[in-house]
Formats: sequence, structure tokens, C-alpha cells
Amino acid sequence: MTINDAKDLIRDTVRIYLAKDKYGEYLIPYMKQRPVYMVGAPGIGKTAIIEQVAREFNIPVVSFSMTHLTIDNAIGVPVIRKIPFGDHYYDVAEYTVSEIIASVYHVVFDSKKTEGILFLDEINCVSDTLAPLMLLFLQYKKFGNKQLPPGWVIITAGNPPEYNKSVQEFDLATMDRLKYILVEPDVNVWMAYARKHDIHGAISAFLESHKDMFYSAKQTDVGQEYVTARGWEDLSKTLQLYELEEISVTLVLIRQYITDQTISEEFFQYYSTYIEYKDKKYYEKMLSGTMAGQDIILFQDYGERL
Repeated sequence: MTINDAKDLIRDTVRIYLAKDKYGEYLIPYMKQRPVYMVGAPGIGKTAIIEQVAREFNIPVVSFSMTHLTIDNAIGVPVIRKIPFGDHYYDVAEYTVSEIIASVYHVVFDSKKTEGILFLDEINCVSDTLAPLMLLFLQYKKFGNKQLPPGWVIITAGNPPEYNKSVQEFDLATMDRLKYILVEPDVNVWMAYARKHDIHGAISAFLESHKDMFYSAKQTDVGQEYVTARGWEDLSKTLQLYELEEISVTLVLIRQYITDQTISEEFFQYYSTYIEYKDKKYYEKMLSGTMAGQDIILFQDYGERL
């Protein structure tokens, strides 16, 4: 599905998970609310749609990147407590509250809102030692004996294996407890987004005629080459600022955002022509009806070159 379809599905999921009966009980019992597992290429907008859905419901979001999480972050730090058994006290190991669950309670306290979204990004890239704990959390919504409070919808995200060598596949027992969403890049959806978010005209025009170059990921002799939606958007802002500051745009700059050698070269040539004819104000002449003679010939050539 597209990222827009994923947003609609997540919005509907949050709505039904937070729906209550006349007694204030969740219509779907909390332990039966399956966490969402969204898989899609990097830079496609997974985090953005979570934030958008949260704003629509006016609920907070607590986000964690799972690639840097340790066992101590997940289950807490072990502490020794003296526990009475009969006439004697014994040292017993316990754990402090998980950083994830503690962060949720902090937000509940600060926002005075008991419902929200817990977003766990790159969930399928956790370390081998942490993976079993995360799978248990997805199934039972707790670390050790520390429970995630009811009213918090768990949404997770991950990248497909071709984008990350650290990806671990979930077993069948875990997948059977998740709502699985596969999100695929869609240039038409992104173009609609671009029109609303002031994406550079050269990028919009280029992708309109080179839709097959919108997204790419491949392994070459010199390493990975990739093109993502995030890359195009970040490049757009950079180009706008370079032009504002009158700094020359080079192929080296383009490749910092569009690492695929073929696509970066194609776009750089396109951008150079775009700027050349934009500077000559051919667009303004065409729209005002003042274009004539040599201008018409050059503008036709411009269209062929683009």
C-alpha cells in the first residue's frame, strides 16, 4: 500500500483501539489490541504519518529508535532490595522501571493525557540479546513486571532487508499478534505532497518525467547507492538555500543526497538546464506572450533537453 493508505489504516486502528463502551471500558480489550508493524523503505514518511495521526486525535507520541536500545534501557537496571522472609531478610534482585515505560508515564504526568501512541522505530533491527525481550513486549505489553499503561497504542516500524543488513525476521508466533502493513514508495503520492510543501521546481519537474528514478536501492562495487523520498526533500531545501545565497550547485552536492550515480548525473544535467533557462526568464516570456524568434527556438530546445 502507499504511505497515504498506511496513514488511513493507522488512523482507523487508533480510533477503534481508543473506542470505549458506556462504562468507559475499551471495546477491544487492551491485551487484544495488536501492535501495528509497518515495514517500508527509509525516508518514505513512516514517522511523519504517526505524528500526523497523533495530532488528529490530540494525543501525545513517545518515540524510540530501537537500534540504540540496550537491555538496561528496555527492562531497567538491577537493584538489590532486602525482602523479609519469616524472621530473616534476604537480598533479592529487582529491576528499576524500563526507560520506555518510564517515558510514557512521564508524558502522562506532564500532558495529563492517559492515552497516546508509543512509536518504536526500526523494531526489526534490535540486537540479538534484546530481541526476545522486545518480542515479549509486543505480545504482552510489558517488560518484566512493568506494564505499559492501557490506552497507549503500540506502533512499530522497520525497513525491508534490502535496506538494512541488521534486519531480523519475526517468527510466526509474533507476527500472528501484530497488524502487518507493507508500505511501498509511490511517486504520485509524493508528487501530491511536493505540491503542498514547496519542493524545488526542478525536482518536481524531473520526477514528473523520470518517475522510475524516484526510489532506488542497490549494492555496487563501491558500496550502496540509494535514492529516497527523504533525500529528494532534503535536496530540495538545500538547492533553495544555495540559490538564495548564490552558491554554485555541483554534482558532488547532488550526490550527498542522491547517491545513485546514474540518477544523480541525470538530475544534475536536468537541474543545470532548468536553472539556465529559468535565469533567462523564458517562463515569464511564454506566459506574457512576449516570446518570439530565437527565444521560441531556444525554448523548444529547452523542452527537448528536459
